[in-house]
Amino acid sequence: MFERSDETLVKQALKGKKSAWVALVKRYEKNLYNYTLRMVSHPADAMDLMQDVFVAVFRNLSTFRGDSPFKGWMFKIAHYRCIEFYRRKRPTQSLDDLPEQVDEASDECPEYQAVLGQQAKALHKALQALPLNQKLVVELKFFQHCTFDDIAKQLGISVNTVKSRLYSGLDKLKDHLEFDYV
Repeated sequence: MFERSDETLVKQALKGKKSAWVALVKRYEKNLYNYTLRMVSHPADAMDLMQDVFVAVFRNLSTFRGDSPFKGWMFKIAHYRCIEFYRRKRPTQSLDDLPEQVDEASDECPEYQAVLGQQAKALHKALQALPLNQKLVVELKFFQHCTFDDIAKQLGISVNTVKSRLYSGLDKLKDHLEFDYV
C-alpha cells in the first residue's frame, strides 16, 4: 500500500480528516518520545512533553507552510517546548532511577549486556552534563539523523554555529567519558 506524504496528511487533517492526523501522530510518536526522553531524562516528563508537542502541532497545523519538511517543523516546536521545560524546572534525577534499556532482539551474553548498560548510562550521564544548546545539536545530529542544514533551520542558527556546538559538545562528551573509564 502507498504511504501518504506528510504534506498530504497535513492537508487532509486540516480538512478535518481525523485518520490523517492519527497517521501523522503514529508516524512520529516514537521518534518524538525518544527525543523528549533524551532531553528531559524522565519517562513521565517525556510523555507529557511529547503530548504537549502534539497538541501544539495540532493547534498550529494551519500555520505549516510546507517550506521545509513537516518533521523538521514539528521538531522545531519540540525544541522550543524542551527549552520551556528547562526554564520551568531543571530535571534532577539519579541514574539509579533511569529505566533499563534492553535490546530485545539481542541474544548476547549477560556480561556483554551489563557492559552495554554501563556504557549507555555513562553516555546518558555525559549527555545530561552538556549545556542545552550543545545537547540539542548532538541529539538532532546523532539520534534524529538530521543534516547540518536541517539543524540550522530548526534552531534558527547558522550551519557554522551548529558545527561549532556539535564539535564542542563531542569534545566534552569525549572528556567526560574518558574520565569515567580511567
